[in-house]
Amino acid sequence: MGRRIAFSRTCSVMWGSWQGFSQPLNLTHDTLRELLDGGQSFRWRTVPGDSCWQGVFGHNLVQVRLEGNREVEFRIREGYGSVREVEAYFAINFDWAACQDALPWRSDPHLENCMKAFPGLRILRQPFGETLFSFICSTARQIVQIKQCCETVAERFGESLGCGTHAWPDWKVLSEIPEKELRACKLGYRARYISETATILTADSGFEKKLLASPVRDAKSMLMSLPGVGAKVADCVLLFGAGKLEAFPVDTWIKKSISRVYGLDDSNPTGMARFGRIHFGKAAGLAQQFLFAWERSQP
Repeated sequence: MGRRIAFSRTCSVMWGSWQGFSQPLNLTHDTLRELLDGGQSFRWRTVPGDSCWQGVFGHNLVQVRLEGNREVEFRIREGYGSVREVEAYFAINFDWAACQDALPWRSDPHLENCMKAFPGLRILRQPFGETLFSFICSTARQIVQIKQCCETVAERFGESLGCGTHAWPDWKVLSEIPEKELRACKLGYRARYISETATILTADSGFEKKLLASPVRDAKSMLMSLPGVGAKVADCVLLFGAGKLEAFPVDTWIKKSISRVYGLDDSNPTGMARFGRIHFGKAAGLAQQFLFAWERSQP
């Protein structure tokens, strides 16, 4: 049985059978927690009483767990999701082993230690619109606060998926909601950014397709033309919602890491981002996640 995570109430929705991915996904508990609850996505929760996580993306309602030899299994709420979409979300068909091996861990002992601490960490391939929405909401917020905003907006305006969960409503729906109602969802000043961005993207139906096909520099410029999207938010969206692994978001944790380990001035995030892209290469964003996870895990 699943449960409504927010209120720990039992829920009678029907779940499909537990199954492994077509390409085995073997992770430690720490790596799985970092993947789902470390700031890439904000729609995952642990299920009280069950050793699993429950998440929503698109119109997929999914649970995942570790079973046996650290292998990740998943199951889908019947009628709400597909194996193809779940495997795409976890980027199962991408060669992450080769991507990790191409990172400069042989000459960078700190990166090597970070990678050993979180073996198998990868980048989720989330729906672009949801990712953009989440990170516009993320400015000056902690992870738990971002989660609350995302859940509140989904509950008030998104389609019910059962079990107390709701899909993200999409930009068209958000464009029709008065800014005052968005502010009531604890968005604060970000409500204006969401409202204005929703209007822009609803009018420009080709924005996402063009951005995904663009080189990372052009794609970043497109994102930064939207209300409330600065360099850090743009890099997060590029990395987590557009599959642009060259993107290197610089937040408080990365500033701390790059300053302490690599000796850069933490008052210059632009310089840090440039350093990250040069030093770590084409998969700089993956290296960023290892550094980020390590820094947050330290006492």
